[in-house]
Amino acid sequence: MSTYAYLGPVGTFTEAALKKITSASDSLIPYSNVTAALMAVREGKADFALVPIENSVEGVVARTLDELATGDPLVIAGEVTLPVSFSLMAKPGTQKINRIATHPHAESQCRAFIAKNYPNAEIIPTASTAAAAEAISRGEFDAAIAAEVAAAHYGLEVIAKNIGDNNGAVTRFVLVSKPGALSAPTGRDRTSLALYIDIDHAGALLEILTEFAKRDVNLTFIQSRPTGRVLGDYHFIIDAEGHVNDPSVSQALEGLREICDEIRFLGSYPRESSAK
Repeated sequence: MSTYAYLGPVGTFTEAALKKITSASDSLIPYSNVTAALMAVREGKADFALVPIENSVEGVVARTLDELATGDPLVIAGEVTLPVSFSLMAKPGTQKINRIATHPHAESQCRAFIAKNYPNAEIIPTASTAAAAEAISRGEFDAAIAAEVAAAHYGLEVIAKNIGDNNGAVTRFVLVSKPGALSAPTGRDRTSLALYIDIDHAGALLEILTEFAKRDVNLTFIQSRPTGRVLGDYHFIIDAEGHVNDPSVSQALEGLREICDEIRFLGSYPRESSAK
C-alpha cells in the first residue's frame, strides 16, 4: 500500500490518470495545486505525487517544470498519459451562463466552442477543472468546463459534451517521488534533466544538443524556463530517449558536465507505451 498525492479536488483528469496505476488498497489524497501535491512528497506525507506536465494541444505545465527544477530534489519515477475530453456543466435549472469557470489549459482547448456559444461570457480561471465544478456546486459561478465525471460527483447537469477544439488531446502526467534506487533499464525509457549554464552565450543550446546528437540520443522534449535569478537567465528542461545507465545517455551526461554549471537529474523511467 502506498500513499499518492495528486492535483485535486476529486474529479480531476489527474485523479483519473492516477487510478490507471493504483489499486484499491492505495491511499489517494487530493491537493489544491501542483506545488502542494509535490510538497506532500517532500515532507513525507505521501510516497508519490501525480501531476500534469504537458498537454498535446496546450503544451507544458510551467508550474510542474519549475517545481521539479528547484527546491529539495525530486525525481520522476514513471509517467501516465490520458486522453482528455471536456464538458460544459451547470447546476440543474441554470438559465443564463455569464461566467464560466475552468482551468486555463481547458479554456484554451475549448476556445472555438466558447466563442461560438458564449462569446460574452467571462472566463474564471481555477486551479483545476474539478475545482471549477466544485465551485459551481457551491453557486459561485454559472457553469464549468471539466471532465464529465466531475458533473456526477458534484451534482451538476452536463449541458454539452466533447466541446474541445481537438478531439485527440492527450495529457502526460508524471509520477514523482524522493530520490532513491533507479528502476532497471527496460529498453523503452526516458531520462529527464534540468540543465543550468554558467554564463549565457551564443550557441549554448547548440552545445547541449550536440552532446546528444553525436551519440544518436533522441530528444523528445526541450523547454527553457527562467531561473528566477535575474531577467534573461534561463535553464533548460530536457527529455531524452534512453536510461541514464545506457552507455549513450551516460556519455552524453559526461559531456554535459563540461558545458553546464549544474545538472539536476530528474529521473530515468519507463515511457508509457502510448507516449511519444
